[in-house]
Amino acid sequence: MRRSLVVGNWKMNGTSESVRQLVDGILAGLPQGKAVDAGVCPPYVFIPQVAQQLQGSQVLLGAQNVADQDSGAFTGEVSAPMLKEFGCQLAIVGHSERRMKYGESDALIAARYQKAIEHGVRPILCIGETLEQREAGQTFDVVDEQLDAILNQAGIDSLRHAVIAYEPVWAIGTGRTATPDQAQEVHAHIRQKLAAQDSTVAEQVQILYGGSVNADNASELFAMADIDGGLVGGASLKVDSFLAIVQAAGENS
Repeated sequence: MRRSLVVGNWKMNGTSESVRQLVDGILAGLPQGKAVDAGVCPPYVFIPQVAQQLQGSQVLLGAQNVADQDSGAFTGEVSAPMLKEFGCQLAIVGHSERRMKYGESDALIAARYQKAIEHGVRPILCIGETLEQREAGQTFDVVDEQLDAILNQAGIDSLRHAVIAYEPVWAIGTGRTATPDQAQEVHAHIRQKLAAQDSTVAEQVQILYGGSVNADNASELFAMADIDGGLVGGASLKVDSFLAIVQAAGENS
């Protein structure tokens, strides 16, 4: 049985004080005795602060990206060894905003993913289609191409140490959400594709839904057979909504 996972992606939001209050609220309200893990991915500058607040807790700490190099003349990048030194267990890789707004290619994302794996940081690999691609019937082709870049670079066995997040680009920050059936269809396709190479990996890997998960739709989404939790954006910036999503994931584990 796969354990549920809910990870908050705070994006470029927060101040030292708001982050302190958010983390304190999450720690105080996390449901006990549920088969669910929770994690947060703050902006890089807040990672040391959050790491200190999370000491002794079960909440996972992650970053919003990771460099494709270990060190060197790569201005603006933060490497996996640096993240690990500050206690990061997770790193988001290939988020649609990185793909769409910053032009990150499948090859670059695969290299970032590989570096995370090499250094024991668990990548959360984001894949998904735009509205135009969905309307053109290309959803599965897009997802397959994005997955193949990872499989060709790092191999199927690497997914024993990774998480996948399906994020339909058309549902991120738009207020639109894939229906539970739409999301389940893609999650099942991803798992079936992986099963063609390794059925054990396919059964074990957590596949999160990442398209505008909120407290109102979480229970229906997480009730689907192949949805193992959520990568949560805006709703993760509010204690009550994030905790409600974690609670919903725990109830559907």
